[in-house]
Amino acid sequence: MILGNLIRIACLASLLVAGGPVARASEAPFEGQLMRLAEILGSLHYLRNLCGETGKQWRTEMERLLEVEKPESERRAKFVANFNHGYRSFEQFYASCTASASEAISRYMKEGEELSREIVGRYGN
Repeated sequence: MILGNLIRIACLASLLVAGGPVARASEAPFEGQLMRLAEILGSLHYLRNLCGETGKQWRTEMERLLEVEKPESERRAKFVANFNHGYRSFEQFYASCTASASEAISRYMKEGEELSREIVGRYGN
C-alpha cells in the first residue's frame, strides 16, 4: 500500500510540474525515474505473484501511472516496454519463489518507495 500511495503522489506531482497531461517539447527531468518505476512495477508484478501474492496490484499501479500521465503513444510504449522488461527479466530466471526472489522483492519495494519520494520531494513543489 505504501508504494502504491507514493506512486499516486508521484503521478500527481508530475502533473503539477508538467502543467497537465499535454505534449512536452522535451522530457521532464524525472522521466528516467518514472521509467525506472515502471520497470520496478513490472518486476514486482512477476515476483510478488511468484511468491504467493495473488492478483494484479502491481499491474493496476502501472495502469494508474498511465492514467495520470496520459502519455502519447510513443511515450506510452516506453512505459509499457519498461514494465515488460522488469517482468521478463525475472521470469527468465525464477520459476519458483526463492530466498533471492524474496530479497529482490524487498530491494525493489524500497527502491520504488525511494523513487516516489524523490520525485515528489524534488518536483512536487
